[in-house]
Amino acid sequence: MSQWEQRIRLILVRLAMLAAFGALVAQLWQLQIVRGQEFQQQADGQRFRIESVDAPRGVFYDRNHQLLVQNTPRFVVSVTASRLPAKEVDRRPILNRLSSLLGIPVAQQSSPPVASTAGAPSSATTDAPVDLESMVKEAEKRPFDAYPIASNIDRQVALILLEELPQMPGISVDIQPTRTYLDGPLFSQIIGYMWRMPAEQVNQYLSLPNSDYTPNDMVGYAGLERTMESQLHGQRGRKHVEVDAYGREVATLAYEPPQPGHSLVLTIDRDLQARTAEFLQQGMEAAKGKSAVAIVMAPQTGEVLAMVSLPTYDNNLFAQGNSQAYAPLLTDPTQPMFNRAIAGQYPPGSIFKIIPASGGLQDKLINKDTTFYCGGTMQVNSMGTIWNFYCWIRKLGVGHGNINVEQALAQSCDIFFYKLGGGYEDFPGLGLDEIDRYAQMFGLGSPTGIELPGEAPGLVPTSQWKRLNYEESWTTGDTYNMSIGQGFVLTTPLQMLNAYCAVANGGTLYRPQIVREIVDADGNVVQPFQPKIIRKLDVSPDDLKIVQQGLRDAVAPGGTAPLANLPEVPVAGKTGSAEFGPADAHGNRATHAWFVGYAPADKPEVAVIVFVEGGGEGSSTAAPIAANILRYYFGLPVNEAPATTP
Repeated sequence: MSQWEQRIRLILVRLAMLAAFGALVAQLWQLQIVRGQEFQQQADGQRFRIESVDAPRGVFYDRNHQLLVQNTPRFVVSVTASRLPAKEVDRRPILNRLSSLLGIPVAQQSSPPVASTAGAPSSATTDAPVDLESMVKEAEKRPFDAYPIASNIDRQVALILLEELPQMPGISVDIQPTRTYLDGPLFSQIIGYMWRMPAEQVNQYLSLPNSDYTPNDMVGYAGLERTMESQLHGQRGRKHVEVDAYGREVATLAYEPPQPGHSLVLTIDRDLQARTAEFLQQGMEAAKGKSAVAIVMAPQTGEVLAMVSLPTYDNNLFAQGNSQAYAPLLTDPTQPMFNRAIAGQYPPGSIFKIIPASGGLQDKLINKDTTFYCGGTMQVNSMGTIWNFYCWIRKLGVGHGNINVEQALAQSCDIFFYKLGGGYEDFPGLGLDEIDRYAQMFGLGSPTGIELPGEAPGLVPTSQWKRLNYEESWTTGDTYNMSIGQGFVLTTPLQMLNAYCAVANGGTLYRPQIVREIVDADGNVVQPFQPKIIRKLDVSPDDLKIVQQGLRDAVAPGGTAPLANLPEVPVAGKTGSAEFGPADAHGNRATHAWFVGYAPADKPEVAVIVFVEGGGEGSSTAAPIAANILRYYFGLPVNEAPATTP
């Protein structure tokens, strides 16, 4: 190689080195000067983070400020999809380790059993992810949000996970408050429970004014947890933190405290609720009933003092997120998560008779002294066909004879109310339209407006309703049946109790309320209790006094409800034995047992309704239960529990 060629090569090498150095300088210029601020922000984003601080959720108290619900700190394990290793080979060891510690399978092995979803959140059914891979897929829908995969973790397991977090990117362990329902089944139908925000409601929550919700939040799903979510939720705080390479917090740079949610003071008396549930359970078992309801109210204000629906469930199962534990609830044919007090719709039977009684008196069709004859059977000739309508007393081989409205209420005479409601011979009767008007006036056929979700409206049927649903005309026989609370009419226990409260207090229909006060975290009253009037009944005080006297006579000796009578406190009320289902070979149907009443009869301060599904006679099943509830309320000795039939 010549000297000239060597020089050329040396020059080329120097030029190449100079070009490489120039490219390096240009790249450094690009990184340090042109995009330096951008990369600095990205680095700070990895090092500094703004995190939300959960607001303490409001709790529940009874009317005497006994704590019913508290927030218990528990360990929660979450996954953030964006921080997981991208490669499956790197991700698999993390999932395997989580599976061994948490007892959650990595992948679903077989299809879960199909279960009824009545009363359970949609995310608690077979659509919910039950294995880690499915949970990760769910988390990938919102990759930057922490997705909870296990709650209520044992402390020892949580400590192990915290030690191993450097080898488990994307996994976090936090202490979060979880609901503890101190009386579980006793209040589950009222308080309800929380669950992860349903996917179909995410946009609704996120679009609320000043919303600080995230899609993975726990929200009220049933009961007052649901309807009072806006009061209980509070407002999240924020903190600016510095984290290490593993995403662990090493310093808090700034802190904005959260605003705790408001707490609820209920109208319920916890001790009365407990004894009411006890008496109801005993009576239901003794009568071999399928389900039962008892509600206690203050007729002068509309406050609900106790509300029990049996069977019931333990809402702590939902708070703990244990899907295996509550799975049997979903297939239970008795539907323990169904609040029959507000959502059960049943024929009211004879407790409905205050409606035609009030209407007949107010419309001047009858007065206190008007009598109808009851011979046990009433025959009606319709287009040449003789139809027989019976009074319950016919089974004793007698009738009530000539009887007025007070006596008819006391003796629960069906034939009196057949004639009053549907007419007979020359007497026109109220007729369907007037019965409907008074039923609606007393609050039947529409929800009462209590602060609980899922309230049913009941049914006050019309001739048009029957034509649309049965393609048949309304008949006088239908009116007769409706006049005694049978046929098509359906009511909820709460509706009927509220109607009787209006009779007891002299004609004011209050809206039932179960929240007495809303208080802040310092105990200051934010929203005090105020009775809410739905309407004043268009029934004169004098006419209501006649109805009240009939109800008092029903409980006194000689009436149909002597087992509800208290020697120390005068009680007024009415029994009902409402037929349902097909007749047996002898033409007899099973009956629901009802009793509704109030005390003291002359100055009512408490009203109670008892319903036992398939419980037989109201006089022998429901009335004694109500009597024990009233005895406890007034501080009197209660009767011993009835012996159950094996």
